[in-house]
Amino acid sequence: MNDTSTASSLKRVQLYDTTLRDGTQGEGVSFSSLDKIRIARKLDEFGMDYIEGGWPGSNPKDVEFFKEARKQEWQHAKIAAFGSTRRHDMAVEDDPQIATLLAAQTPVITFFGKSWKLHVTEVLRTTVETNFDMIRDTASYLKEQGKEVVYDAEHFFDGYKDDPEHGLATLQAAKEGGAVILVLCDTNGGTLPDEVADITRVVIERLDMPVGIHTHDDSGLGVANALSSISAGAVQVQGTINGYGERTGNCNLTSVIPNLQLKMGIPVVENLKRLTMLSHFVDDLANCTPNSRAPFVGVTAFSHKGGMHVNAVQKLARSYEHIEPGEVGNRQHILVSELSGQSNVLMKAEELGMPLQKGSPEVKAILQRMKELEREGYEFEAAEGSFELLVRKYLQNRKRFFRLREYHCSYRRHGDEKEDYSTCEATVKVHVGDQREYTVAEGDGPVNALDAALRKGLAAFYPEIENITLLDYKVRIIDSHMGSAAKTRVLIVSTDGKETWGTVGVSYNIIEASWDALEDSIEYYLHRVGVDSKD
Repeated sequence: MNDTSTASSLKRVQLYDTTLRDGTQGEGVSFSSLDKIRIARKLDEFGMDYIEGGWPGSNPKDVEFFKEARKQEWQHAKIAAFGSTRRHDMAVEDDPQIATLLAAQTPVITFFGKSWKLHVTEVLRTTVETNFDMIRDTASYLKEQGKEVVYDAEHFFDGYKDDPEHGLATLQAAKEGGAVILVLCDTNGGTLPDEVADITRVVIERLDMPVGIHTHDDSGLGVANALSSISAGAVQVQGTINGYGERTGNCNLTSVIPNLQLKMGIPVVENLKRLTMLSHFVDDLANCTPNSRAPFVGVTAFSHKGGMHVNAVQKLARSYEHIEPGEVGNRQHILVSELSGQSNVLMKAEELGMPLQKGSPEVKAILQRMKELEREGYEFEAAEGSFELLVRKYLQNRKRFFRLREYHCSYRRHGDEKEDYSTCEATVKVHVGDQREYTVAEGDGPVNALDAALRKGLAAFYPEIENITLLDYKVRIIDSHMGSAAKTRVLIVSTDGKETWGTVGVSYNIIEASWDALEDSIEYYLHRVGVDSKD
């Protein structure tokens, strides 16, 4: 980083969130108008300064969002509408796109203009002077309408490197029009941090007004480039939660924010502990699986697996953790695997509420058995439910809630000229105490049918299992070189709406591996909620 003293001396860096506009351009990311309002409220509560709601008139969801946003009382953030300069062949007051921006009735309007001659002449098919007028006229007209005007200089770094004076002249036009801040955009995401810092300094020196930064992650440098620009004097950072965005994504605010506050000494939000929750909330509404390896907020961000690492963390957490996990609302995770030592087992057991004594016969037995199972293909890193049951077995406090007598799965394909369908059915026989239950259920597949049949058989004895929902089902072929004779590892992720846990099963038979994981999931939950065994 260049000149961090400049950054630390800043009183304030504005946070500008564009998850609801730029973020939705990412593949697989979509929000309903209700989703957008819910996310905007969370962003506001978290402390965002600006929330870009979308491009008015571009689609019905954005129109509905701005309509609903006008009814809300925002605690902290200003809502911004996003659009472009006027058309090159039309007066600004006659441009229908400009009219839709004003119709959104937001206090802030952000518009973009072309900084790169290539885009002016080859994309807009107009002249350089006309482009200057388009930027100046749009800023001036929006300011006259009482709006706070933010100018996004699209492709600024590419345009500046192609022709510095032309790039600076586009910013001058926005300044003359009345923009309150000039946001430098690395739209193609190909600029390096030292270039970003150097160019930011030149802009601040030449234009003498506030500068913001908007970066993309095409080179994996979105966050680094944003921090470099702030170090050089930028006072606003634009980005998205979880880095959503077109192609490889935008600057990830869940990384930028803690770096600003914890590393660079620039306070931006009052309660940073809400960060992980916010990240997961947005993932949930986007129906995207959270990035487990995301810095700061990922589930593995403070996970430790190697025995020596865990031993050190047990003595002094900061020996292998750059911040306290709780500062961003995350927590430490101790993983257990074939790399584990006693420290892993001790800390994981304590994390699960079952403290063990170092060097005890139980710890040695658990570690030995765990390594034997991992040689067979088991993995316990994401299967804390199965690991807890293993620990309980050696502590002799594992309850037996039911006994399996038999299960059977069948799949039938029905097809003729009139109808074509399939049926998957499972039967399960279990003993609970001195009672025998025999149940039959259909499902979308053998595992779903088995799960339904087992729950059906146990529900009368343990109604608590109705709270369990299967979130995920993963299959991994362990010995792929053996073809169809290979072992299969099944990982099931379950939840009761409050807690999430994983269980694992391994077998040459995928149905048996799935059953083992299902059985562990139910047994783990019944232990966790403190149910008395009826067996």
